[in-house]
Amino acid sequence: MTSKTSYLIGLIGSGIGGSLTPAMHEQEGRILGLNYVYRRIDLQALRLEPSALPELLVAAEHMGYDGLNVTYPCKQSVIPLLDELDPDARALGAVNTVVLKDGKRIGYNTDWSGFARAFQRGLPAAPLERVVQLGAGGAGAAVAHAALTMGARELTLFDSDESRAASLAAELAARFPGRIVKSGGDLRETLQAASGLIHATPTGMAKLPGLPLPAEYLHEALWVAEIVYFPLETELLKAAKAIGCRTVSGGGMAVCQAVDALRIFTGREPDAERMFAHFQTLLER
Repeated sequence: MTSKTSYLIGLIGSGIGGSLTPAMHEQEGRILGLNYVYRRIDLQALRLEPSALPELLVAAEHMGYDGLNVTYPCKQSVIPLLDELDPDARALGAVNTVVLKDGKRIGYNTDWSGFARAFQRGLPAAPLERVVQLGAGGAGAAVAHAALTMGARELTLFDSDESRAASLAAELAARFPGRIVKSGGDLRETLQAASGLIHATPTGMAKLPGLPLPAEYLHEALWVAEIVYFPLETELLKAAKAIGCRTVSGGGMAVCQAVDALRIFTGREPDAERMFAHFQTLLER
């Protein structure tokens, strides 16, 4: 464990005024006995384009920041600006956590590990023989990597952009030899034979309400894992619970990626359950 007790951390992204990550980090940091300050660096509020990212990283280093979380639209564009990449971040081609230390910038990805930890917490011993995933964007790439890392034997990806799903499936098949990774087909038919469904599109968010698939495609033998967390109970989760599916909300991933990032920044072990309880109170506000 490090003897350092003061940390200055930032979140770089666009339109992040409503992010709960700063409050989660600061409260847990305080409980761990740290002087922990977490600032938003909002491109939208600062009227900056993503092209300002190189200058923002230099400014953060000059101002003594110890680390940065990075979110939309900078998770890919930050990579060429880093000195080192964790193997998972390199495989995913996306970084959401950057440590600034000894003049070096080191990139990590805690989206995938956050999803895996939340899944194992919320759906222990869930079968992973055949998994269907909706969404093959940035978040989709992270959670698909997590599903295969946890042992999914067969993963079928669906996306409104079929070429994006096919491209991600090819990448994952190369990264996880011996697994079956494919894209597209008949969604209803594929789900009938599946053990679980991962939802990784924005549908169901407060600003994009609705279901990402017809409710009648669900069946009670499926588990359903969501990554949307605002609201915590999406239309998909309501429909799945109504027919008896086991479910896990997107709140778990939001909390667990923060748990993993805080550990990377400080070397301390955060209390995931405590952070989850704090997250619930933040959402209720």
